[in-house]
Amino acid sequence: VQLQASGGGLVQAGGSLRLSCAASGRTFSTYNMGWFRQAPGKEREFVAAISRSGGSTYYADSVKGRFTISRDNAKNTVYLQMNSLKFEDTAVYYCAASRSGYSDYQYGYWGQGTLVTVSS
Repeated sequence: VQLQASGGGLVQAGGSLRLSCAASGRTFSTYNMGWFRQAPGKEREFVAAISRSGGSTYYADSVKGRFTISRDNAKNTVYLQMNSLKFEDTAVYYCAASRSGYSDYQYGYWGQGTLVTVSS
């Protein structure tokens, strides 16, 4: 599967953005999907994940209550709605697909990343 992330940009603290990740192919619904981010000078970290059907979601503590992951299997797309953005949310955001679990090493497919910059 090939993944194309979009929707990043510059936003003021407290604002919102919605990221999208479009997947190629007809097997999108067989993948668990995740969002990760990497801030300058830091390691990549988990942000959110969603099960194949969309029935289960998981979040990092740092974004819980502010971010929402969702998916539309008919459109082969996963979304990340980001509200109440903080300066520390500034990072390159990556979407990823996993045929198995949700651990970082299980995501075998990665998008190219989209930059989110939050101004304080």
